[in-house]
Amino acid sequence: MADNGVLIGFSGQPEHLLLHRANRHGLVAGATGTGKTVTLQILAQGLSDAGVPVFCADVKGDLSGIAAPGAPNEKMLARAQSMGLTLNPMAAPTVFWDLFGEQGHPIRATVSEMGPLLLSRILELNDVQEGVLSVVFRAADEEGLLLLDLKDLRAALTYAVDHAKELSAQYGNMSPTTIATIQRKLLVLEDQGGANIFGEPALQLSDLMRVDGSGRGFVSVLAANKLISTPRLYATFLLWLMSEMFEELPEVGDPEKPRLVFFFDEAHLLFRDAPSSLLEKVEQVVRLIRSKGVGVYFVTQNPADIPDTVLGQLGNRIQHALRAYTPAEQRGLKAASESFRPNPAFDTAEAIQGLGVGEALVSVLDEKGAPTVVQKTLIRPPVSRLGPLQPAERTGVMGQSPVRGLYDETKDRESAFEMLQARAKAAEAAVAEAEQPDPRGRDERWENQRGEPERRPAARPSNRQGMGEAFAKSMLRTIGSQVGRELIRGVLGGLMGSSRPARRRR
Repeated sequence: MADNGVLIGFSGQPEHLLLHRANRHGLVAGATGTGKTVTLQILAQGLSDAGVPVFCADVKGDLSGIAAPGAPNEKMLARAQSMGLTLNPMAAPTVFWDLFGEQGHPIRATVSEMGPLLLSRILELNDVQEGVLSVVFRAADEEGLLLLDLKDLRAALTYAVDHAKELSAQYGNMSPTTIATIQRKLLVLEDQGGANIFGEPALQLSDLMRVDGSGRGFVSVLAANKLISTPRLYATFLLWLMSEMFEELPEVGDPEKPRLVFFFDEAHLLFRDAPSSLLEKVEQVVRLIRSKGVGVYFVTQNPADIPDTVLGQLGNRIQHALRAYTPAEQRGLKAASESFRPNPAFDTAEAIQGLGVGEALVSVLDEKGAPTVVQKTLIRPPVSRLGPLQPAERTGVMGQSPVRGLYDETKDRESAFEMLQARAKAAEAAVAEAEQPDPRGRDERWENQRGEPERRPAARPSNRQGMGEAFAKSMLRTIGSQVGRELIRGVLGGLMGSSRPARRRR
């Protein structure tokens, strides 16, 4: 690695990703089996060695090998020798994460932090359903009810079902049928394991931006081989993480090296069938997050998977081989070749089709921030292991993790569910007290003309009762029934841009 860059490979000359241009984002593309994962591993470890923390998703499990020293074979040694390199096997400092808590430390967000736009994406809600979800969270926010986990939102949705008329009068029409549809979709998500990502302790971004004692950045690897089976959840969670960085990190302009580099593998899942509102959100985050010192690198098969508004912001590009047999593949090939600054020495489209495994076309930003002429490049071999860690090795890495013990146990502090449950019990006690007989005997004011006592009329509820009071009364009806207990167990939801609970600092 040069002092100011990460060595990608050789094209007759060394090709480097310049550190002070690495926050200008990038693209790693190519067909399956052409070497994208190895390129990602090389970039991640090179950035780590330069003191830059890295976050990446491990979709196939192969990337976990970055946590162990490599064992180069003869082919790798020969390639290194042809480049004038000496391979010194070395592991990168690594932290493993897993939304399901199975192959890494649990990684969570609160329901409020996720927001209705992203939750609607996960649940495949339409515009009307997304609007209803937003209303539920607006009402909870106005009542000061924290929505941290699924049971908190389940409680708020239970209220919305029983008091749709009151909420409709204030916020617009809310059909109980629409709410029931949201509840069913939430239950499906919960069956898929989606409940694991909501709750506390929520992820602190500072834990993704650590360096070790020698000044190397930690590589945070998200185990995604199980998560990828729910593509919308995978893509939306990573988008939420990017959005959190954008919202929380201060402006730093163009630093000498990034504060964090974020690799978004299988990036096409983010844009597939995405509504215009979500695409605008992605474009905004990508355009502005570089000034926070964060570089975002999309990893996908074809540049055509990325919308032009986003693709135009990706300055550093590494293109592995593409095959073009069908009309759609040919259009993708044309888009990929036209995205490079041409090299008069070869035809870009033909070169892309003729690349071998471990070869790529590379164009990066130069000292002035302009893209270099595309070059045929032989990718350098990695110094960490190619292939996955064994379970015992992964356990050993986690045992030495700097976040060991911080996220492994779930915390359940008082939030919306507990607050509304307490109000329901208070209301129940008040009703029971009102029904107690007068210890002083009969009250003559309530005797009829025959001298017989009459039942006192129950007090009418105020038309101005708040969400909490109304919900407390509805809870009395629902908690006692099996259906009520099922409704209160947990549901997803959130409000993007609403007042969110302050993160607990350790």
